[in-house]
Amino acid sequence: MSTVDVITTALAAGAGAGMTDTASAAVKDAYTGLKDLLKRRLGGDRAVLQALEADQEGAEPGVWLTQIGDALTAIGADRDEHIIAAAYRLLELSDLARSSAVSYHVDVREAKPSPPRSFETPRVSGVLA
Repeated sequence: MSTVDVITTALAAGAGAGMTDTASAAVKDAYTGLKDLLKRRLGGDRAVLQALEADQEGAEPGVWLTQIGDALTAIGADRDEHIIAAAYRLLELSDLARSSAVSYHVDVREAKPSPPRSFETPRVSGVLA
């Protein structure tokens, strides 16, 4: 996965997490932090700023990822250590939030025990040398 892919995947994960009630404050803060770093790196480039904000306006995901990926490469975000570290942190936090949101319920009320097993040692006939 290229660094641009890492950044765009993190942005997509952060945008997706922001739409759910279960997203942790840490995920939302990491997403905001990554976007702030990118905005500072972008300067006043309005086209790129619009592409960055398009995730909140319901743009098609594939189109948005291509637009923002090209823009990130153009501004050198894929070589910025702080941006890359923030993207990895956001991915890590969003994975933790997603895995902690999963729960399982096992109902064993109708379970039946297994039949007992015999653990006897087999008898060997004959002479052992």
